[in-house]
Amino acid sequence: MLQKNNIFTYISYQMNFKRHIYSTLVAWKSNKNRKPLIVRGARQVGKTTLINEFAGTYSHQIKLNLERVKDIGYFTEFSDAKTLVEALFLTHNISTKDTARTLLFIDEIQESPQAIAMLRYFYEDVPELQVIAAGSLLEQVMHKVKNFPVGRVEYVYLHPLNFPEYVEAKQHWGALEALNKLPVEPQAIPILKELFHEYAIIGGMPEIVKNYLLNTESLADLPPAYESIWATYKEDVEKYAQNATDARVIKHIMHTAHLYLDQRIKFQNFGNSNYKSREVGEAMRNLNDARIIQLIYPATGTTPPIKADIKKSPRLQFLDTGLVNYELNIQADMLAMDDFNTAYKGAVIPHLITQELISLSTINYKKPNFWVREKAQASSEVDLIVAHKDKVIPIEIKSGKEGKLKSLHQFMDQANHPYAIRMYAGGFKVEQHQTAIKKTPYLLMNLPYFLGTRLPEYIDYFTVNYKL
Repeated sequence: MLQKNNIFTYISYQMNFKRHIYSTLVAWKSNKNRKPLIVRGARQVGKTTLINEFAGTYSHQIKLNLERVKDIGYFTEFSDAKTLVEALFLTHNISTKDTARTLLFIDEIQESPQAIAMLRYFYEDVPELQVIAAGSLLEQVMHKVKNFPVGRVEYVYLHPLNFPEYVEAKQHWGALEALNKLPVEPQAIPILKELFHEYAIIGGMPEIVKNYLLNTESLADLPPAYESIWATYKEDVEKYAQNATDARVIKHIMHTAHLYLDQRIKFQNFGNSNYKSREVGEAMRNLNDARIIQLIYPATGTTPPIKADIKKSPRLQFLDTGLVNYELNIQADMLAMDDFNTAYKGAVIPHLITQELISLSTINYKKPNFWVREKAQASSEVDLIVAHKDKVIPIEIKSGKEGKLKSLHQFMDQANHPYAIRMYAGGFKVEQHQTAIKKTPYLLMNLPYFLGTRLPEYIDYFTVNYKL
């Protein structure tokens, strides 16, 4: 593991992390036609910290936390947006002449359906006031809002730190510069791989990363932080649940789901339980809405648009790979590995690269898909597929030789283009190959597995610069 260089680096870690979504907030602020903005994401991914930092760019800030009785009272006492704003400005000693230079930040907005409904009237009646709200579990309360502000609000999504954000948190500017070069240069691969292995082990939860960087970069200091995060999610079970049975099923899933990281799942009797498919499915969908455990469904086509088949068995995608590593108790074992494609039956790196791709979905929430071909005695599965213009690009994430990529060959025999990708522990290179059965020629771009967040750029580079 890398060590801190000096006391100045140590002190700087106490500052807030720079998140790539910050530029989206800046663009929102400068848009004259802006609408109230809701920052969405699971608990403890850094929503409040991000917005508090952004609030510093305003002359005045009004910050409400709707878990506090006093703050939620504004929305029960006042039903008119103009009157509510006047009361807030009076309480905070801000002149209404400064409305356009003031940010109203409403945290934990899921606690008040009235506050969610009021966003519409902020937009219509006090458009000069800039309003940002943050919340988790919003799907559970949206149906309770009689006048939900459809078309009157904007959304952005915040996720755990991705790898570039982690490198920037470490202030390794040389590595960050190398990561942004396309294609990545051979001499940069060892240090980027070492940094990625750190990130892959501990994950991207802000509290975990901060503790790791501040406390001698030791895994031994992190269990209390992991336990605290999991405890918060488990305590929230009642908020996800629709009834007592749903609560019991969710608790069971939270205690067993990590054991299925390496396989597709069935709802019926999930986790060696007696729960029915309907019960598990409902609980899984609640956790999916909360972004804690998401369902990733396969597709079967090889041309756009990618259509998820929800009748087929899904994979589980957890909020953060580091949390899963901790629950599986594999972090110490990973310290000794040089190729993380072998970690936990080959499941850790595909899970993390999927997490990396999800982290890029900040304006609209998108989950990647994988590909399956299910036929008797000839089933195939490709780890990820990504739509690019008129193509669906297959991505295999594994070590080993090209000739062992049997599922990839099945996909390429059906594809309308010659482009395929393998992500592994090696360097960047493009090779020409042919499939094993039909002898279909194709181009294989081999990418280091630390380039998950840069896949869109590399796919564009690959399809533009390489031809059969």
